[in-house]
Amino acid sequence: MYTGTCLCGGIQFRIDAELEPIQICHCSQCRKAQGTAIATNTPVSTAVFQFIKGQDLLTEFESSPGKKRCFCKVCGSPVYSHKASLPGVLRIRAGLLNEPLTAKPAAHFHTASKCNWWTINDELPQYP
Repeated sequence: MYTGTCLCGGIQFRIDAELEPIQICHCSQCRKAQGTAIATNTPVSTAVFQFIKGQDLLTEFESSPGKKRCFCKVCGSPVYSHKASLPGVLRIRAGLLNEPLTAKPAAHFHTASKCNWWTINDELPQYP
């Protein structure tokens, strides 16, 4: 089991499963949504995700057709995103998780649009 919170602690959740490998996204939308060079996401089934408290603090923004980014309306922490084309899957922001993770990064995605000031210094696969 893993637990996570937003920055203010108003949103608390748990995941009752092992985590999938972490996906590192470099697309411009993720950069703007996170305010940083990358987003680190782990896909989680809605069947194993549960709010402990603060679900009422969650708000969402449809950043592109069928893709919604969900975040805390108090502190602004991005919590997860979900796509209509992938029903039942949440892409949890790995930085919100409290426990040490056994899941490791698997690959870099959307590297063709990565920011020019961030260097990828690992041997993970890269996908444009």
